[in-house]
Amino acid sequence: MDRSALPAIGAAAVACVLLVWGVHSWSRGRAQSEALVERLALTSGASGAAPGRRRRERFSRFDVYVRGTRYGRWVERRIAATGLTLTPGEFTAGMLGGAGALWIVAHVVLAPFFGPIAAVLGSWAAFAFLNWRRQVRIERFINQLPELSRVLANATQAGLALRTALPMAAEELEAPAGEELSKVANALAVGHSLDDALRELQERLPSRELAVLVTTLILSARTGGSLVNSLRNLTETLEERKETRREVRTQLAQIRLTAYAVPVIGIGALLMIDQITPGALAAMTGGGIGQAAVVVSLSLYALGFFLIRRMSRIEV
Repeated sequence: MDRSALPAIGAAAVACVLLVWGVHSWSRGRAQSEALVERLALTSGASGAAPGRRRRERFSRFDVYVRGTRYGRWVERRIAATGLTLTPGEFTAGMLGGAGALWIVAHVVLAPFFGPIAAVLGSWAAFAFLNWRRQVRIERFINQLPELSRVLANATQAGLALRTALPMAAEELEAPAGEELSKVANALAVGHSLDDALRELQERLPSRELAVLVTTLILSARTGGSLVNSLRNLTETLEERKETRREVRTQLAQIRLTAYAVPVIGIGALLMIDQITPGALAAMTGGGIGQAAVVVSLSLYALGFFLIRRMSRIEV
């Protein structure tokens, strides 16, 4: 790779970053617009198709096929936990398109051997993005649990039943707690039991704090205990755990940064080698020994990344 290709690579990287940011902003804006249109349609009694439905007609057949597989059902559950408006078919199509684009870029810029590796990394990055959005949503929900517990305690103290307090809390709280409680309220409205609706909420957003809250609500509903006092005590405990989690994340920030720096160093070393000696990567991966060495090296970098991430994962 000669020096004239560096500006093109830099411009491509900047374009990719801007593309991801633009798609994220467009998706969020479109979701807000669709929600507003649906609310206005419900208010005015309009029966027209929503823009989101027209948008999903492009992948309707492919989406139906993907949803019929075990993979599609698993992806659908993952997307539901992230709060995104994507369908399994749209996610799969985007993942395959991105993997193909990375294959071509790595084939042209680095060497033909790195094409399949880049495609695999691109597919992994797509699922890692879903996991990241899911963890962000869970963290935001955990931060809202003290307020949720406080709202439920105030509602039950005022004499409201828990089935009535949950829809009221859904209206008062912001997303994601408001959205998740709306799903619980909708499940209760169609005849689901309180236990099943809360268990589904716990499966969508698994966490120790939510498990404690769900167990408290279920036991209080079954035994008829003092739900107000339990929720008051739980609110104080959740506030303390919230502060503890914040301190732990601050202490482990440097370790998390180290985990991401390890694979970046490996990829940077490959680019540096090809920059110092143009065509070195193509010559190195032209034989079986060089390919095996590259695979082992990348595997060791990946192992270091996962080990560091594992050591920095402390459950509070």
